[in-house]
Amino acid sequence: MKPAEFIRRWPLVRQLTEGDPLGLGKAVQSSRTQTLEPRTHSADRVVSSVCPYCAVGCGQKVYVKDEQVIQVEGDPSSPVSRGRLCPKGAATKNLVTGASREHAVKYRRPFATEWEELSLDRAMDMIADRVIATRAATWQDTEEDGDQEKVYHRTLGIASLGGATLDNEENYLIKKLLTALGVVQVENQARI
Repeated sequence: MKPAEFIRRWPLVRQLTEGDPLGLGKAVQSSRTQTLEPRTHSADRVVSSVCPYCAVGCGQKVYVKDEQVIQVEGDPSSPVSRGRLCPKGAATKNLVTGASREHAVKYRRPFATEWEELSLDRAMDMIADRVIATRAATWQDTEEDGDQEKVYHRTLGIASLGGATLDNEENYLIKKLLTALGVVQVENQARI
């Protein structure tokens, strides 16, 4: 290749000689970049979502192909984030598709050193059994206070702290369930 031809291929020279002084068009394209497509180009559909990492509630667009997540980007129509995501939010795709993601319920028995896999039904039954047993063992109907009897109808053996990724509606339903069970120690971090 002759030196003059080589110099004419430089992006800066192309910007000045091809009418693209800001370098926003053809002058900055190469034969390689002209063959590239956006990661979202092959998506079958786009689903609106909310970032699961914190309580800010940044809007996300989840691009799906063949029922698999292929890309997650900020949602420009979100009044919260206006299309922007923090580094954790921008890496949300790895939350779903990462090789280290667990796809089974893991349980470690007391004093055990190894995890074992359980079916979801078995794990839910274990949780329900423990809630029922704890509630029965720690239930307080009444308590004598001097010459008065105080009525409680509560359990102090169960407490709940809702996470920041749960919204107000989800935490409202959790609060209703726990209140019906007599749990009084309920708090959440919902801010959206």
